[in-house]
Amino acid sequence: MASDEGTVRVDTWIWSVRLIKTRSQATAACRAGHVRVNGERVKPAHPVRLKDEVRLRYAGRERIVVVTGLVRKRVGAPVAETCLIDNSPPPPPREATVPVGLRDRGAGRPTKRDRRELERLRVL
Repeated sequence: MASDEGTVRVDTWIWSVRLIKTRSQATAACRAGHVRVNGERVKPAHPVRLKDEVRLRYAGRERIVVVTGLVRKRVGAPVAETCLIDNSPPPPPREATVPVGLRDRGAGRPTKRDRRELERLRVL
């Protein structure tokens, strides 16, 4: 399925190898400047070649991958793993993430006072 010749659009490639869930999200990430190829911000139609380094900021995490295979269609996870080398830093542990204020089921909408207390907790 993976070819070794030519080029592929960067938005199509990051969607095909399952770095982003949808193609439209991949295009939006490129337009917003969250995708870099070899250190340069790129547009969605920028061509990706073998051995290019792609940096992607998505879902609060930075992914750094090297292209080892070009795919134009979305492929399964085992094939996608063969098309890239992941040099990303490990994700932060779950304990390091900020806990979101949870409400009891059936408690209804938070009042203005409740919202202010939740915001105060998030800032700290």
